[in-house]
Amino acid sequence: MSPFTGSAARTARWEHLRVDLTAGVATVTLARPDKLNALTFGAYADLRDLLAELSRERSVRALVLAGEGRGFCSGGDVDEIIGATLSMDTAQLLDFNRMTGQVVRAVRECPFPVIAAVHGVAAGAGAVLALAADFRVADPTARFAFLFTRVGLSGGDMGAAYLLPRVVGLGHATRLLMLGDPVRAPEAERIGLISELTDEGRADEAAQTLARRLADGPALAYAQTKALLTAELDMPLAASVELDASTQALLMNGEDYAEFHKAFKEKRTPKWQGR
Repeated sequence: MSPFTGSAARTARWEHLRVDLTAGVATVTLARPDKLNALTFGAYADLRDLLAELSRERSVRALVLAGEGRGFCSGGDVDEIIGATLSMDTAQLLDFNRMTGQVVRAVRECPFPVIAAVHGVAAGAGAVLALAADFRVADPTARFAFLFTRVGLSGGDMGAAYLLPRVVGLGHATRLLMLGDPVRAPEAERIGLISELTDEGRADEAAQTLARRLADGPALAYAQTKALLTAELDMPLAASVELDASTQALLMNGEDYAEFHKAFKEKRTPKWQGR
């Protein structure tokens, strides 16, 4: 994402999210615990805009997405979103659905790793937000449910039909998206939906530990790896290896690559600059 900005200043306060920036790690918390962090129109828009701002600033090296209270995110708010959409016309509905997709694209396209720290429910849009993250760190209370068909809509919402088969395979994705049955942590780990299963109550801590490791590492290498993982999902092998070659040539001309060699010769840990 381009770092060039126009006249708009950085957002000083996010109304629908709690945001903490500490030493290269951004922690974004969905903070409606009384509603199981159900998403509103404003929360979707804030996530979209926040990820764009952080991507342009280039000061964030890792991001943790967490939920306050008893669960990660119960999906779209039944009253504030589902009820409201019943009175919208087709153009308005298309605008809304495009916005939710823009959030997922922002998670996938931002130049830093995103870690979802999941405990309790991750349902509907909450499940897709976790799915879009690069890592899903979850505790044994976590349960994922892609509930879209349960409300009469397509299971392929917000890019779920694109992402889920690539994470767990077509067979599991078909079952999860069509039936909308909850997947608890042990099965989610077995089918590859969870990256790391922690002890109960430790998902946030483990996500922060992973974020710190990523933030202290070679940020440019991580950013390019994430970009290639996304870009090459639909590429033929010849195009993929050519893109890999071009990317490696650029990184081999960077400061971090030279720093690794210098640190190796001096028998010390590299001081990564992200350049």
